[in-house]
Amino acid sequence: MALRMWASSTANALRLSSSSSKTSLFPAAFSLSRCFSSVLDGLKYASSHEWVKHEGSVATIGITDHAQDHLGEVVFVELPEPGGAVNQGGSFGAVESVKATSDINSPISGEIVEINSKLTDSPGLINSSPYEEGWMIKVKPSSPSELESLMGSKEYTKFCEEEDGH
Repeated sequence: MALRMWASSTANALRLSSSSSKTSLFPAAFSLSRCFSSVLDGLKYASSHEWVKHEGSVATIGITDHAQDHLGEVVFVELPEPGGAVNQGGSFGAVESVKATSDINSPISGEIVEINSKLTDSPGLINSSPYEEGWMIKVKPSSPSELESLMGSKEYTKFCEEEDGH
């Protein structure tokens, strides 16, 4: 409750609004909830807080901004070897932060075709750029229809708000 009151007073002080207005300093896509974590359109989201970007025959997978925010500073990432298989809902690696170690689950099934080797030396990319530089694995989906069972941006935003008690 205190966080919500702080957010409201901060938004008022900065004159932020979730309603679109031609005089707004921020685009219509900006909302107060984005101050705390971002959810991107065009991605699919799992309830375990992983995202998928499906382009052509490859799907890129990582953890969401919401997840990295809850984890805190990421200090180590464990990823599988390319060529292995992942199953929808199955663990493929782990993220260790200053707070905890968490398994990372695959939102879809398929063959791992690439891993983000930058995360070995720079695990903090997950914090600073979860949807771009902080991606984790690339998969050739074996069941593209599994994407249909995942949430879109609006559903995931609502899911996070309900999970966090907002």
